[in-house]
Amino acid sequence: MAKTLIVIVGPTAIGKTALAIELAKYHQTEIISADSRQFYIEMNIGTAKPSAEELASVKHHFIGSHSITEDFTVGDFEIQSLELLDQIFKKHDFAVLVGGSGLYIDAVCRGFDDLPKASVALREQLNQDLIDKGIAHLQDQLQRLDPVYFSEVDIYNPQRIIRALEVSIATGKPFSSYRTKPEKTRPFRCVKIGLNTSRQQLYDRINHRVDQMIQRGLFDEVRRLIPYRHLNALNTVGYTELFNYFDGKLTEQEAIAKIKQNTRRFAKRQLTWFRKDPTITWFEPGEDVGNLI
Repeated sequence: MAKTLIVIVGPTAIGKTALAIELAKYHQTEIISADSRQFYIEMNIGTAKPSAEELASVKHHFIGSHSITEDFTVGDFEIQSLELLDQIFKKHDFAVLVGGSGLYIDAVCRGFDDLPKASVALREQLNQDLIDKGIAHLQDQLQRLDPVYFSEVDIYNPQRIIRALEVSIATGKPFSSYRTKPEKTRPFRCVKIGLNTSRQQLYDRINHRVDQMIQRGLFDEVRRLIPYRHLNALNTVGYTELFNYFDGKLTEQEAIAKIKQNTRRFAKRQLTWFRKDPTITWFEPGEDVGNLI
């Protein structure tokens, strides 16, 4: 029997974690997280990591596995995930991969593209532009040079924006044009489950989750991370808005409203990415997915 990787994708706050745990328990296997923000030890509330109870119920990998001070690329994730799957499949017929980071999901299932290397000088210049001119300047550049990738990528993730700009500027070709090579052969089959619901229900879920984060102490978490705010990992939704609050640029209510708005935009981009994958079968949260597997 071929080994099977059950892949659960969808926008933030849709219920991916609950389904992943349910399926991992049923198949008595382990979960690999492909949520690139949940890798970091220091970021807990704002990344909606699984609870201690959820983590104890099933073995998880790549939750709080790295520090925000470490470099951990999608290429690193691909290599380490494949090594981990090799070990899991020696013990189990199934494994579960879950997350909303489409690039990381694709890296495991399809293989990460070998992209052209840019010069160190160009990377340093783009990072300096981020510091001097802000992420909006880089977003505008990417939208002009590669509107296709701009419509898909998490535009609040400077690391991904800078990588795409490096390739686009260095080669004179859009970053998205390099993501067309054939899939790598994997020694397992991927069964992809997508979760989604109506726009209003999704937005209600997002707003409720943000309110829960605030109640759980997101302001205190972000305050403790102010000394590290220059790190790429913290240039993300839920953190940048509160850094602006602590800088006096936003009121508390304005910051919370911004987090909800930017999270809704992030969810829209996640769906744009996943809807381009014809191998995903879509379900409503709570719908029975057993027949697919």
